[in-house]
Amino acid sequence: MILPKIKSHLKKDKKLKKIIDRIAIEPPKPRTDLYLSLLRAIAGQQLSVKAAATIWGRVLNLFPNNYPSPEAVLLMDTEKLRGAGLSYQKAGYLKNIAQFSLDETLDYKKLKRKSDNELIDYLTQIKGVGRWTVEMILMFSLVRENILPLDDLGIQNAIKKIYALNTTGKQLKLEMEQIAHPWQPYRTFASMFLWRSLDNIPK
Repeated sequence: MILPKIKSHLKKDKKLKKIIDRIAIEPPKPRTDLYLSLLRAIAGQQLSVKAAATIWGRVLNLFPNNYPSPEAVLLMDTEKLRGAGLSYQKAGYLKNIAQFSLDETLDYKKLKRKSDNELIDYLTQIKGVGRWTVEMILMFSLVRENILPLDDLGIQNAIKKIYALNTTGKQLKLEMEQIAHPWQPYRTFASMFLWRSLDNIPK
């Protein structure tokens, strides 16, 4: 369960307190295979949680022992990846991640030493991996506690609903940052409560 001190800190925001009082969340557990986490994040982009899980399962079934090693991904026929439900673009992005893992590193022990911003800069070198994807890795694989994914539509919709905002674009993100400033250093957990309020927390 979420530590009482974290909930107590976040409840200083009275509107967020109403969410926390009626919703339970489980803190994420570290996922040390960052390569696999990146593949999964890309496969599930712009899909519902349920659809993403279905397609990811089909992708895993294409590989021996249900593990898409970098070498196997690079050798996998793109049409087979398409058959699992991936677009040509996503299939290409998976191959980009596989190549990057061989050419550079996605080793957990090495990357966990980097700061949040360093990791964003490092991983967004991979074509197809954007800031939002890296933020999901930071939150759910590396369990960084102070991530606020401003580009996430779920977070945007939840904040607009709870705080009665009707702005969009840069102005919305500015207001989101202002609202979330007091949540520091636990914006990750606040985000999880917001997702859960919409019943659409990422996996």
